[in-house]
Amino acid sequence: MDLYMMNCELLATCSALGFLEGDTYHKEPDCLESIKDLIRYLRHEDDTRDIRQQLGAAQILQNDLVPLVIQHHNDKQLFDAVIRLMVNLTQPALLCFGKVPQDPTFRHHFLQIVSYLQAYKEAFADERLFGVLSEKLYDLLQMEWEQREEEHNLLIERILLLVRNILHVPPDPEEEKSVDDDASIHDRVLWAIHMSGMDDLIKFLASSETEQQWSMHVLETVSLMFRDQIAEHLAATGQARSTAERDTDIKNLEILRQREMAEKKNRALQRGNRHSRFGGSYIVQGLKSIGDKDVIYHKGLQNFKNYTHDLGKEMRRVPKRKQQAKDTEARRRSALNVRLFLKEFCIDFLENCYNRLMYIVKDNLIREKAQQHDETYYLWSMAFFMGFNRLFHFKPELVSETVSIRTFHFIEQNLTNYYEMMLTDKKEATSWARRMHLALKAYQELLSNVHEMDHSKEEAVRESSKIIKNNIFYLMEYRELFLALFRKFDETKQPRSFLKDLVETTHLFLKMLEKFCKGKQTVVVQNRRVKRKKKKSSVSGTKAAQPKSIEELEAIWTNVSEQLRTCTLDSANLPDSVVPFDAASEIPVEEQRAEALVRIQDGLFSGHASEALVLLRSAREVWPEGDVFGAAEIEPEEETELLKQILFADLPRSTQAEIEDLGEEEEEEEIEEEELTSVQVSEKEFNVLDYMKRFANSNVVKTYVLLLKNYQQNSSHTNHCVAKMLHRIAYDLKMEALLFQLSVFCTFNKILVDPAASAYKELVVFSKYILNKFFSLAATNNKAYVELLFWKNTNVIREMTEGYRKLGEEESEGNRKRIKWTPEDDEELRSLYLQLKEVEDVDVVDNILANLKPGTRTRKQVINHLVQMGLADSVKDFKKKKK
Repeated sequence: MDLYMMNCELLATCSALGFLEGDTYHKEPDCLESIKDLIRYLRHEDDTRDIRQQLGAAQILQNDLVPLVIQHHNDKQLFDAVIRLMVNLTQPALLCFGKVPQDPTFRHHFLQIVSYLQAYKEAFADERLFGVLSEKLYDLLQMEWEQREEEHNLLIERILLLVRNILHVPPDPEEEKSVDDDASIHDRVLWAIHMSGMDDLIKFLASSETEQQWSMHVLETVSLMFRDQIAEHLAATGQARSTAERDTDIKNLEILRQREMAEKKNRALQRGNRHSRFGGSYIVQGLKSIGDKDVIYHKGLQNFKNYTHDLGKEMRRVPKRKQQAKDTEARRRSALNVRLFLKEFCIDFLENCYNRLMYIVKDNLIREKAQQHDETYYLWSMAFFMGFNRLFHFKPELVSETVSIRTFHFIEQNLTNYYEMMLTDKKEATSWARRMHLALKAYQELLSNVHEMDHSKEEAVRESSKIIKNNIFYLMEYRELFLALFRKFDETKQPRSFLKDLVETTHLFLKMLEKFCKGKQTVVVQNRRVKRKKKKSSVSGTKAAQPKSIEELEAIWTNVSEQLRTCTLDSANLPDSVVPFDAASEIPVEEQRAEALVRIQDGLFSGHASEALVLLRSAREVWPEGDVFGAAEIEPEEETELLKQILFADLPRSTQAEIEDLGEEEEEEEIEEEELTSVQVSEKEFNVLDYMKRFANSNVVKTYVLLLKNYQQNSSHTNHCVAKMLHRIAYDLKMEALLFQLSVFCTFNKILVDPAASAYKELVVFSKYILNKFFSLAATNNKAYVELLFWKNTNVIREMTEGYRKLGEEESEGNRKRIKWTPEDDEELRSLYLQLKEVEDVDVVDNILANLKPGTRTRKQVINHLVQMGLADSVKDFKKKKK
């Protein structure tokens, strides 16, 4: 009944606004009060945004508000109220609901509001409406700073917000099925902005020293204006097509023609002379059916080459959470007149506004004066305008504000932050992945600009490029960035366009790095090593530091349970959420679950109950599978019981195994319990091949092969980047066996039998090279065909090519590690140590090993046992002098 009454009140209020007669709008005497009433109704709408939907269905904005602005803009109070109502009605649907609703009912309301917004956008494609808005904005900006009052600033902000809201409305793919060069609704709005002079006012706001407060609004508006544009296409607008473009088009047409000819040929071969029902039946010898008998084939022989056991089977449905992420960017070419005006806007913006505006916006972002996620507009604008400048007429001075070490650092920080948030905030992982893509594109464009500066005729520009490269190649985080992005790539959250940009950016980075190192005897780079300060403990390992008896564990639990009860009652004082895994580790996040359990147990051992509780809850969000860390809706009592089980559990710890596996370079470390970790920064000589070996990893190769599968849709440059990286791994690093995998060979086969294979010469040559290497290996290793089923690491590759180790050898090595020290061994070691320790200029441990039975002890075992027996104070006493 309330809803019905509200509808009646809305109807009466809307009727009191006025009416349209021909082209003239007659306002009612209560028009201003009615506008204020509508604003009041919108303030009290419910969660379904019912008022907004009813006003959208009644087309109030198209039939009443737009004519009011055009014809009655001289009524100051009415104009202010109408603009205020328009800003409210046109605000994005995401702001109304907070996020895209998952509930079907609310999702329907969300989509309904989006459809009304699209209708509003069409109504705004009116030059007269933008003419009035431009005129009002011009008058306000003409006022001196002293004359401006709060209401004037509010009106300026509302007009800018209104323009922003309209440009933000997404296109309707069903309504706008237009081809390239046709004017869409967005193009018509842009043309109205241009004809009204609003674009000149936006440029004035971006360049004016006195209007800095509107910089974020301006940047957002500009980025939305160019949302559908591609910098490369816009820079080439109005110019004659280059030879390279014509050659590319001819090549693409030739590929299509070859495929069409191959399809015609296949269809002709499949057409039998006799009717299909007289084709006969055949027994396929050697191909078993479901039972033990051979397959009986009932169709013509010309179709047999397409036969598989999968014929007639239903496609397996892929669960929603495992489906590939879809590209949301639908690009199309705007009408020519719109592109020409946007190109002129770009040129003016770069010459007069870009450096100043980007400086102010970045300052706001660093000082946190902007709203959340506003840096995405900064990153997009940087990538677009730097790309336009590079492709049109490269002038580095026009983008000097963003070509700097500070910008590299800013992008790297945001990229790393987005990457970590994508791993932790799984509900919003897709949004974080989209932001990460923006940051990657900005990073790619920054590298492209530095690369372009290398070829400048001006010495000062080339020197600036050299300084930037010195810095980015020296610092470790820039070199490690791409490896981390490849290792953590997830095709369910990141689309193929992200992978394409990542591969192309990595290719450019490696190309610049190789050129930088070429001709130089040594290149010194920064290296960071984790240094651990530890306290000594007995050689019994980490378990010596843990309570062993049930009594000790009960005593700890008594203390911890009291703290947990307090934490449950007062959850406000709990520590901040912690990340339960190491994002920089090469170990996948899914496999770090056991380490998280050990961390929780350590927190309970040390009496930090609150930290253990927070860590448990964080781990539950990251690893919800199997309820290892409790169910999502776990009760406090069950949570306490789970922590008790973790405390009493005998968890496997990797510390002891890691200590035994340490090489001779780390002999100074003792078998100890970790207390404090710090980062030790040093310098080392850089080797390009050593760096490339980091990419020779199955996780990295998988991502490249994933992109190679779409070679027909990829550009020739993308295919070249993929082929170049795989060539580096296979030829330069001699690790072609890393590509001996069945899915890779399927892709190679698809390339080789492609009718248009002549267009992919680089891929064809590389495929044949890998296949030849495999068949050469298979001639000497009959297990190579089985190895095709698995992705391989470096150890398996070595065994494949050099021969497999025998089982007996592995057992003997394992037994050597497990030999215990007997009292006779202790006595022998003691006497040898006391006898040989006084010998000068000779390593005492090497002497002892020479006198022991060969192959029974390692240097590490001898040193650890000497410390355990008390014959030495520390393993550092036996540290070898480094040359």
